[in-house]
Amino acid sequence: MKRFIFLMVCILCNMGVYAQTTLQYHLKKGDVFKIKQDAEQIITQELDGATHEITNHIDGILEFKVLGELSNGYEVTLTFKDLNLKMNSSIQGVLMNVNAKEVKEDDMQSKIFNTILNNPVKMVLAKTGNILKVQGGDSLVSKMARASGLEDEFSINMMKKSLENEFGSEALSNSYKQMTFIYPLKKVNINDKWENTYNGKLKTSNVWTLKSIVDNKAKISGKASVLMDITDANTIMKLSGTQTTSLTADTNSGFIRYMLVEGLSSGISTMKQMGGQEIPTTIKSKITYELINK
Repeated sequence: MKRFIFLMVCILCNMGVYAQTTLQYHLKKGDVFKIKQDAEQIITQELDGATHEITNHIDGILEFKVLGELSNGYEVTLTFKDLNLKMNSSIQGVLMNVNAKEVKEDDMQSKIFNTILNNPVKMVLAKTGNILKVQGGDSLVSKMARASGLEDEFSINMMKKSLENEFGSEALSNSYKQMTFIYPLKKVNINDKWENTYNGKLKTSNVWTLKSIVDNKAKISGKASVLMDITDANTIMKLSGTQTTSLTADTNSGFIRYMLVEGLSSGISTMKQMGGQEIPTTIKSKITYELINK
C-alpha cells in the first residue's frame, strides 16, 4: 500500500512537471505574419457643464517578416501595408480623414501618411515578445516630413518633432510592445500569473494569467494599471486608469491569433490657448489585433 501511494505521488508530481509550459516566440527565417489592427479612442472633456468629444479611429494592416534568429531573439521587419486615420470632433466635425493608399495632390496629410506604407523598419524581438531595439523609425519620420511638401528646414524639423511622437523608433517600440510583449521568462502552469511593464507616454504595469492551452492555442488574460503623461506643443494630459486584455496565441509560433485591449483612464488636460486651465478628461479605448494570414 505504501508503495502504491509512493508511486501515485511520483506520477502526480511528474504530471505537474509536464503540465508546465514555456510560452515564447518560436520563429523561423522567412516567416511572415499579417495583422489587422483596428483602434478606437474616445476623448471626452468637460468644461463649465459643456462636453467636447473627440473620436479617433485607426485601422490598418501590419506585416511582420522574420529575417533571422539572434542570440537575444529575432530580427524582424515591421511594414505598414495599409493605414487609415479618422478624427472627428463633436464640435468641429471631421478633423482628419486619411486613407494612406490614396494620395490627393492638395492634401498634405495624405502625402505624409502614404510615405509610411511599404517602408519597413527593423526590430529585435526577444522570445518573450519584448521589443529590444527598433531601427529605421527615425528615417521613416524624415521621409514623412519631406513628403509634406514643406520647403524651409525649420518647418520640416517641426513636422519631424510632431511625427516622432508616433512613428519614431522609440515610439514604435513602445506602441507595439502592447501586442507582442506577453510572455514570462519562466515556465508556467494553467492559472499561473506573471508581470511586465511598458514605458513611454503610456506606462502600463501588467499582470498576465494563462487561462488554458487547447489545440496549440493559448488563452491569456491581462489586467493593468495605466499612467498616461502626454506633452506636446499645445496640450498636456495626465491621466491614470485601467486596461484589460484577452488574447489567443499560437503556441507553435508564439504569434497572436486575436487580441482585444480595452482601457479607461481619467484625469486632467491643459491647453496653452486656454491659459493652462485644467480640464477634466477621460479616454476610453478599444483595440483589436487579428492574424489574417501567415
